[in-house]
This record gives sequence, C-alpha cells and structure tokens, in this order.
Amino acid sequence: MILKGSQRSGGLKLAAHLMNSRDNDHVEVHELRGFTAETLHGAFQEADAISKGTKCQQYLFSLSINPPETERVSTADILDAVERAEQQLGLNDQARAIVFHEKNGRRHAHVVWSRIDAMEMKAVCLPFYKQRLKGLSKELFLEHGWRLPDGFRDKQNRDPRNFSLSEWQQAKRIGKDARQIKMVFQEAWQVSDNRAAFAAALEEKGFFLAKGDRRGFVALDVHGEVYAVAKWTGQRTRQVKEKLGIPKELRSVGETKAHIAKSMQPALDQSQTELKARKQKLKQRQDQERGKLIERQRAERQRLKERLEQRQIAEVKQRQERFRVGLKGLWDRLRGEHSKIKKENEAQAWTAHLRDHEQTDQLVFQHLDERKNLGRQQRHEMDAIKEQAQALAMDREKFRDVRGKSSDRTRDRPIFER
Repeated sequence: MILKGSQRSGGLKLAAHLMNSRDNDHVEVHELRGFTAETLHGAFQEADAISKGTKCQQYLFSLSINPPETERVSTADILDAVERAEQQLGLNDQARAIVFHEKNGRRHAHVVWSRIDAMEMKAVCLPFYKQRLKGLSKELFLEHGWRLPDGFRDKQNRDPRNFSLSEWQQAKRIGKDARQIKMVFQEAWQVSDNRAAFAAALEEKGFFLAKGDRRGFVALDVHGEVYAVAKWTGQRTRQVKEKLGIPKELRSVGETKAHIAKSMQPALDQSQTELKARKQKLKQRQDQERGKLIERQRAERQRLKERLEQRQIAEVKQRQERFRVGLKGLWDRLRGEHSKIKKENEAQAWTAHLRDHEQTDQLVFQHLDERKNLGRQQRHEMDAIKEQAQALAMDREKFRDVRGKSSDRTRDRPIFER
C-alpha cells in the first residue's frame, strides 16, 4: 500500500474534503476515536479548539492509504496498516478519524490524527515521517506478495503520471489502399471525355486536379498528398494531354492546397460542432449510468448494514440470556461459571465481528468490480471521441497552416511510386 502523509491545519476544510460524496462514489466514516463529537466536522473542530492552547499551527497529521489497484485488500488489512503507521509515527492513543473512499472502482482510506497531546498540551513531534512511511509501505508490499511499484525498485522509474506529456503530436500519414486509389482515377478517366468532366469526377471522390511542377497533371487529396495523373490512370502522358489539354489554366500544387484548406473549413467546423454535441451527449449518458450504479450500491450497502445490525442485536441478546439472574446468578459468580460464560461470549462476539467485516468486504469488492467494469467501458467510449477530436484538431491545424502560406513552395512528390 502506498502511504502518503502530511502535517496540516484547516480541519474544517479537510473534513469537507473527506466527506465529499459528490466526487466520490462512496464515503464511510469508519472510526472516530478519542473525540467527544460524533461527526467528522465536530471532531476536527474539537482538535482545532485544543490546538489553540499550544503554539502548534499544523495540529493534524493526515495519511492516505492507497492499496494496489489490481489487488483485493480487505478492511482488516487496511486497518492493520493504520495501526502499524500509528506505531511508526509515534501517534499511539492520539485522537484519530478513519474515512474510506471509493472512486472509479478504487478503494482507499484517509486517517487523520490530532497531533496535540491533550494531557501535556504539546504537539507530538514527527521526525523523518516520510522515510518511515515509505519503509512501512515497502514492508507491506513485500509481506503481501504484491508487485513493488517502480519507484521502490529504482528511483529513476517514477510513476509515469508525474511526467509531462506533449499535447500535440506530428500528424502521421494516413494509410491508403493503392488499389482503391487507382480504381478512383481509372473510373474518373473512363466516365469523362474532357478536363472539366475529369476534374468533376475526381472531386466527387475527394481529389482535386492541379498542375504539377515536373508533371503536366497531378491530383491532390484533402490531406495534401500529390498523385501523378498518368501513373494512377494507367495512361501515357501523350494520352493525358490529348484528353485534358494544357495544364496552365489549373491551380498550382500550393494554390490547390490552399483551395482545399479553404473549402474544407466549413466541413471541419460542422464536424467539430457535431463531435462536441456527441461528446456532451455521451458524458450525460455516462453520468446517468454512473449515478444509477452508485445509487444502487449505496442502497445495497445500507440494507446490508441494517441486516448486520439486526443480527448483532439478536446475538447480543442471545449471549446475555446465558447469564442467570438472582440467587442462581450469584451462585454462578461464586463458582466461576459467570466468568467462563463471559469469556465464551467475548470470543463469540469477536468471531461475529470478523464475520460481519468479511461480509461487508465481499460486498465492497463486488461493488469495486462493477465500478471498474463500468469505468473501462466508459473510458473506451470516451477514448473513441477523443481520438476523433485529436484527428480533427490536427486536420484543422494543417489546413490553417496551408491557408497561411502566401507562396507555393511545395513541389509535387507523388506517393506510391515504388
């Protein structure tokens, strides 16, 4: 488990952050120890009030416990990490709060201790707490047999999320099928008997006729690739000249690129508008799906909690009925029977406590799997939109650059000549 801690103040802001159910799927206050208040806000107000009697500004110590994403970590394992961290930090018996968060199919815990020793009215010193927490974190990974994060094995191998990523990438050449391209040129050649008809037939398929620097006639696709007409129609240069005439009246390659860029702009604008609408509609649907899932999970957890509480009450009553009352009860105390029953009851109560924790964990693990599956599905859907948006942004940038050129410096370099 990754353990990250910090000394801090601002208890009320921290309580608001920890109780934020809007940005978290599930929030559970697992424990409030050493506070008279029964709510997290009240507990941190209490800690703040006590700190006023000292010179300590950062009167809280906040610890986040993040289990590996690929592992199922029980509540008992997380609480064990809490206890061991408390020992390492020297915060034994200090007032503390434990809050569980679940978000996007991941579960983690926050532990907040009051640093103020209420008896001596001074703050607990926490020397080298970062190194201590890192050492404990590594111990936990090794004990559970989890794969160590790269940062623990080699300081050079940090979490890649800490690295900056380039927002823009150079556009790659779009893959083309040479047979389909040749078919387009040959069909346009066959159905036309002059240059105007040939140019119109090509434009219907997204190609624009132009004059080349070295070749008489070329055609450009919307991506600026240049194709020699003679080569792609399968005709001799003489035959091309006979049907199409002299190319002087046509635009140059550079001018044609600028023309394509200008004519493509309305289509790109429309595509961007449609893409934004699709993204917004997808986001709304995904938010509804996520909201329904969380609402159902919360209801299931509440029902389980109520069932466990009812069972606990019944079992406590059953164990209490084992004690006899009156003279018989006094006699049981004298001969040690009362003490024996008490020990048996305590052992059964602990077993029941572990059983209830296990049942709760099973439901939590089920909910985490459901949330992860939904998250993967939604990310796949959104990634498809993002890929389209990225491709559209690159096209817009490319066409914008082409329109900005005032002179034609591009030579026609037909592709697929090998």
